[in-house]
Amino acid sequence: MEPTALAYLGAGIGAGLVALGAGLGIGRLAGPAMEGSARQPEAAGDIRTSMIIAAALIEGVALFGLVICVLLAIK
Repeated sequence: MEPTALAYLGAGIGAGLVALGAGLGIGRLAGPAMEGSARQPEAAGDIRTSMIIAAALIEGVALFGLVICVLLAIK
């Protein structure tokens, strides 16, 4: 295989892993947040705020990983 093909392969695998990791991370975050909201409805606002902040951080890391994969594919 030529180096360009390997770069594309690596970028594709990396992008897939980033998407998988972000999905798993947000799923592991949202489940307990929903349970906490169901157990304590009066704290649902605080739980939701914390969940949104954590989900945004996870998405930020995922976006950073995707940018790295695109840069790998460009070179």
